[in-house]
Amino acid sequence: MSSTATPSFAHKKQQLYLVLSAIFLVNALLAEIIGVKIFSVDELMGLPGNLTAGVLIWPVVFVTTDILNEYFGPKGVLRVSLLTAGLILYAFGIIYATTKLPPAAFWLDVNKTDDLGRPFNIDFAYQSIFRQGGNIIIGSIVAFVVGQILDATVFQTLRRITRNRLIWLRATGSTLVSQLVDSFVVLFVAFYVFGNWSFEQVLSVANTNYWYKFAAAILLTPVLYLAHALIDRYLGKQETVELQQEAEANVSV
Repeated sequence: MSSTATPSFAHKKQQLYLVLSAIFLVNALLAEIIGVKIFSVDELMGLPGNLTAGVLIWPVVFVTTDILNEYFGPKGVLRVSLLTAGLILYAFGIIYATTKLPPAAFWLDVNKTDDLGRPFNIDFAYQSIFRQGGNIIIGSIVAFVVGQILDATVFQTLRRITRNRLIWLRATGSTLVSQLVDSFVVLFVAFYVFGNWSFEQVLSVANTNYWYKFAAAILLTPVLYLAHALIDRYLGKQETVELQQEAEANVSV
């Protein structure tokens, strides 16, 4: 590789990691915030079960994880995972602190009834939603870090076994293993250990969450191949091979 090409490749590599990390971080944070809502899949789609709202965008996180793993290896995944975990803790620390602020009297007054004229305490609603998120964050951080390390490890193991072929197998396989752990641990810690759910409710929602992630992992396979094609074109053929070889060699987390 010529000396003139190196800065350009280094810049593209840096920009790629920055964009992927931003996508990863934003979707992980959003999933934590909206994860307090449990919705009925039956009423929405006529299928049995309930899902956490956060799981809807979680496939974006594990697809981004696979792409990061492909080009930057487990260390690249771990780096952005720990950064994301830290920023999620920071975000929820700030959110929790705001629940302690005394509400303005006029704010309570103008929001004292709902659209049907029923009594409504907006400050109580605010605290109920965001303090419930604190339970989820404890379970999520534990499951998140464990799941990411497991995902990266399984991904690289399958990569070696398939000799860098079958992208769909290492991406889907790593997701199915890691999310089996993640789906249960988050709900168990958040809603059973620190919440008021029964163990049966945890198993029921965790089961639905996992099969949703299973289906999403399969359905998003074309997106994964498209992302690979776009990234390979952006980096260049020779540079792509170099980056992938570097990621494959740098497997220790």
